[in-house]
Amino acid sequence: MSEAQITDWLASQRQAMIDLLRDVVNIDSGSYDKEGVDAVGARFERHFAEHGIPFRREGHDSFGDAIHAEVAKPGSNEKPVLLMGHRDTVFGKGEAGRRPFTIKDKRAYGPGVADMKAGVVMNIFVATAFHKFGGNPHPIKLLITSDEEIGSPSSRPVIEREGRSARAVFNSEPGRPTGNVVTSRKGGIFMHMAITGKAAHSGANFAAGISAIGELAHKIIQIHALTDLTKGITLNVGLISGGQSVNTTAPYAEGQIDMRYVDPKDRAIVMAEIERIIATPYVPGTSATLTIKGEFVPVVQSESSKALFENYQAAAKQAGLTTLQGEFSGGCADSGFTAAVGTPTICGVGPVGGLAHSPEEYLELDSIVPRAQALALAILRG
Repeated sequence: MSEAQITDWLASQRQAMIDLLRDVVNIDSGSYDKEGVDAVGARFERHFAEHGIPFRREGHDSFGDAIHAEVAKPGSNEKPVLLMGHRDTVFGKGEAGRRPFTIKDKRAYGPGVADMKAGVVMNIFVATAFHKFGGNPHPIKLLITSDEEIGSPSSRPVIEREGRSARAVFNSEPGRPTGNVVTSRKGGIFMHMAITGKAAHSGANFAAGISAIGELAHKIIQIHALTDLTKGITLNVGLISGGQSVNTTAPYAEGQIDMRYVDPKDRAIVMAEIERIIATPYVPGTSATLTIKGEFVPVVQSESSKALFENYQAAAKQAGLTTLQGEFSGGCADSGFTAAVGTPTICGVGPVGGLAHSPEEYLELDSIVPRAQALALAILRG
């Protein structure tokens, strides 16, 4: 095996990568759509079967199954390199039909095309190259998860387990629009607050009512006031609902909270303030509860992760990506879980794309091959 065999073969697979990407982008796979997420998984499994790569499913009753595949010499007990990615999207059923995979001016469009079905496709082809030609100095494990967009409620323990047993982790979230990779990320917590009031006729019996919506409004103002942009702490109540009718004081209201932070120490400080706000009634007679629905931990670059990045950066230069740097992202990702268990981790090594979570999401098609080659060369440099 020579490096050239791997990189030349990946270059020859550009259209095959695009074809597989088209297939999976055209399958709806919102995080709560287990059937769709598993259908995307089945398409990836077909690729593994066609190329003789061992794979298995780790089932889950509510969310999509985790898919594992491995390229290793028989009997190898070395720690593997873990290539990670998620196949769920933020889009609901019918989106793929309304907005199927399309190509225009060297960019591909479609739900999840960059975030992050392209990264999973890239991981699969890099592993396939090593399966075909050998030469990987360590076993390569693929982990394809199902619920990252909602905080990985089912996948987190799987990711942490696989991360602990790996020597290094490459998470193939999309490369930044600058062409850079991600070396640090914010942590985030998704929360739900539920408020109970008391219904009453808002004209005939107003004084007997207790407005849960009024209480929610007070809490939103207090929660938003916890934002501290200088520290990178942001609070956003992004969804609200409540009430029974326009002429009834609201017996119930709810809001969903997105919290982001940079310094791990800030988590406890901000959470204590949120819990105080939830426990404090501003409208007498209301009560409230807080539930954490999903959580990401920050990616903080360790010395070993810095060394992994420098190895990847050198490999990327060899693949022609001469200006690639590491950068910070305010978005969260599964890479935080593997970084937090102490495994060297870098993120955003997937093909370059942008405008994720929007109808304008795009992928730079010319980035697929060099990013795959950079990943393969980084693995070879081991």
